[in-house]
Amino acid sequence: MSHTIKAIVAYDGTNYQGFQRQKNGVGVQQVLEKALTEVLKEPILIKAAGRTDAGVHALGQVISFTTSSRIPPENYRRALEPHLPPDIAVREAFYAPDDFHARFDAVDKTYQYKLLYAPLPDPTRRNTTWEFREKVDVDRMNQAAALLLGKHDFTSFRNQGSQDTSPVRTLTEAHWVQDGDLYTFTITGDGFLYRMVRNIVGCLVRVGTGTWSREDFARVLAARNRKQAGMAAPPQGLYLMHVSY
Repeated sequence: MSHTIKAIVAYDGTNYQGFQRQKNGVGVQQVLEKALTEVLKEPILIKAAGRTDAGVHALGQVISFTTSSRIPPENYRRALEPHLPPDIAVREAFYAPDDFHARFDAVDKTYQYKLLYAPLPDPTRRNTTWEFREKVDVDRMNQAAALLLGKHDFTSFRNQGSQDTSPVRTLTEAHWVQDGDLYTFTITGDGFLYRMVRNIVGCLVRVGTGTWSREDFARVLAARNRKQAGMAAPPQGLYLMHVSY
């Protein structure tokens, strides 16, 4: 008899070509499926809440899969640890309803982005933050970020290649917190388009440096035109933190 498992996964995305399995590289999914197959003694295919890009990290990625194994979920973490590299970990696992799907059942997701003011390179944090050479004004960035709250068409922050049909999303949280030289952006919504968070951060940092005003940011949001938004923030500062169901 098979049953459905829900698991919380953390990973450092530095060495992977994103979460999804890849033809020309290694995705986190491939590594997880191989480890689960070895431990559970049957082929395992997983579904994930979010398809993070190459270099993007996660502390609260959610996966789901079915298995006939009798290993209780509370033993998965310890059983999988020897089969996984040190940059991937299964933190928790639970039984879930038979029809549970990690992606389609998600109610909202929370991401964080970490921006480091580093006038000199910091090799110890180069893979976990966006090292930025200029100072930014956190108040200016928060004034602009407040415009994101609510239901909007986010076409201006949507890269080509998005599999989502509608660009409309509802955001309930979008704000920056400064801790010394580290600036952390937290954003929560009912869904995110392809590279949406990184595109938003890239624009908010422009506001933080004074290159753009709050009104410029509002104009880009309203334009529904990706070409108006400029370059995305790099992937290594982005973290999938939590998925709610």
